[in-house]
Amino acid sequence: MPLSLPVSAILIYSIAAAAVLIYVPFLVVGYARFRLGYDMSAPRAMFDKLPAYAQRATWAHQNSLEVFMIFAAAALTAYVAGVDTPLAILAALAFVGARLFYSIFYILNIPMLRSLMFGIGSAGTATLFVLSIMKIT
Repeated sequence: MPLSLPVSAILIYSIAAAAVLIYVPFLVVGYARFRLGYDMSAPRAMFDKLPAYAQRATWAHQNSLEVFMIFAAAALTAYVAGVDTPLAILAALAFVGARLFYSIFYILNIPMLRSLMFGIGSAGTATLFVLSIMKIT
């Protein structure tokens, strides 16, 4: 069954989903910190004491913060420009799906798949910008 939501709604929902996905890796970090005994006086100093998977989760969290801003700008640009193509839907959903798997592959230490997911997410963001430029010209 095809999605019955308008493209504009999918763009806004994808921004919300991407915002939530920023914190998925941090749940893993929180679990590792809890197991170590959380040090409220120096939470950042705990990084070196975290197991490798939690350090990778920290990096995934940080990367998610970085790419979210660019994706949100692309999705909002498409929204404002009135982009309403199936390709915009694909691009937005590809970004969200790729970012979910990016974090999973980063935490599991599968660099090839992590890089592939980064590329897919970046392509989704770029596609939204290109579609917006095409719409307004």
